[in-house]
Amino acid sequence: MNPSASPPIPASRPPNSRRVFMLGATGTIGRATVEALIARGLEVVCFLRPRPPERTPSFPGATLRFGDVTDRESLSRDGFCGDHFDVLVSCMSTRTGAPRDAWAIDHRAHVLALEAGRAAGISQVILLSAICVQKPRLAFQHAKLAFEKALIESGLTYSIVRPTAFFKSLSGQIERVRRGKPFLVFGDGTLTACKPLSDADLAAYLVGCLDDPERWNRILPIGGPGEAITPRQQGERLFSLLGRPVRFTRVPVAMLDLIIRVLAVLGRLSPALADKAELARIGRYYATESMLVLNPETGAYDAACTPSTGRETLFDYYAKILDGATAPERGDHAVF
Repeated sequence: MNPSASPPIPASRPPNSRRVFMLGATGTIGRATVEALIARGLEVVCFLRPRPPERTPSFPGATLRFGDVTDRESLSRDGFCGDHFDVLVSCMSTRTGAPRDAWAIDHRAHVLALEAGRAAGISQVILLSAICVQKPRLAFQHAKLAFEKALIESGLTYSIVRPTAFFKSLSGQIERVRRGKPFLVFGDGTLTACKPLSDADLAAYLVGCLDDPERWNRILPIGGPGEAITPRQQGERLFSLLGRPVRFTRVPVAMLDLIIRVLAVLGRLSPALADKAELARIGRYYATESMLVLNPETGAYDAACTPSTGRETLFDYYAKILDGATAPERGDHAVF
């Protein structure tokens, strides 16, 4: 993970005069990261897809530019605009996980942004990746790894952050349970575990990579505070917060396997069904693989090897939703 040569030192301009080019600002983590960058007093330019004014998000303190991140000319002309930048930060990711989309966004768009960024003078890149690339079986994982490799070989100072599960992807059953339905789990609900991380805590960690040499030229797996939790524990705490008896419905993994096989066969005739087969594979992956660090000595997922950061726990988040203090937002790869 660490190159043998000494890491290059990022631009030595005064910290608060650095200019940041931001990709993926419209996602929940991206928005939190923009806010954290601005709170640091940095000049932030967000490159967004064109959209009607009423659908354009507000980023107080940031400059918004619009164009096509998959187009080399648009990135240079509409994004960097011939200006100087010091840092490229990306929270951008495929929204669907379908192979074509994954390679277009997780790999090619990032490669193009890296090329344009180098021409604009960037010396540091902070990349939000995913912990699931440790065991790559899916198109978006291979696409992410391909760009990670390109970034490592670029000669720029980099921080590749691989977080565990997000609160938003683990909150999809709150309304279901609140309506009196059981909590769905695969198997007995203990097949997997994770250390969930809030958007704000992850954003703070990402922005902390700017000035912490210990995070330069490294791949950084990171989880949230506390012990790793299983889906069963998530359900138990949710029922407890609601003051209701625990009720689970077990979903056999074999059901996903059957769906995948059927869609894979039909996908030979229809690209749309082929994409659905990949989405089913993504669902199975998250249903059966823990979002923890793989221990290189044992080959097993290991909560003790998974670093923690932040203060807010998933159950704090559940309580806020149930109290009406916040609203849940689903992740694109949420299983339920």
